[in-house]
Amino acid sequence: MSVLIGVGIVTTITTIYLGKKGWQAFHKAVGITPGVLRYHDYNAPLSLSTINWQQLNLNKKHLQVLPDHQLRQLQRIDEKVSSYYDYQKALSDQNKTSAVTEPQFVVDKMLHTRLPEMLASRYHLASVRTNAKQMDNQKNIEADELLQQVLNNIEQRLDELLAQMQLQHLQELQVMKNYIDSHDS
Repeated sequence: MSVLIGVGIVTTITTIYLGKKGWQAFHKAVGITPGVLRYHDYNAPLSLSTINWQQLNLNKKHLQVLPDHQLRQLQRIDEKVSSYYDYQKALSDQNKTSAVTEPQFVVDKMLHTRLPEMLASRYHLASVRTNAKQMDNQKNIEADELLQQVLNNIEQRLDELLAQMQLQHLQELQVMKNYIDSHDS
């Protein structure tokens, strides 16, 4: 009788332990922590202290004068640049070297030279105070429009590079499939 009670206790403890470990493993697999609820309001204004740049090296002081929609666009650009650089790194890991094309060179120059220069100019323009408020406001509006055009241009060029990368991979897969199909007989 005591053997049955001992086996029952051991079985119960083992079941509870394995159930708890399984529950924790399930939560870890889906990326959540039990008991911790975090809500991220994606429409809330961005805080410069919480923004983490993956690839872009931007002066946070120069970003202080930017409206929220431009900060969000810079984050999107940073994510696209990260994807593109991951692709370039994957190529180099496979010992494949691709020639730098003119669009790649232009995007790289825009991201690492011209964009920081424009952000610095925009910051300095916003920090200069003049006596004529109407003139000051018009200059800030024009500066925002010019910066927005540049951001749109950079993002469009990145989209084209990423689309070109996807097309290249698709063509490589088609070539491999055709090669396998031709040697199938």
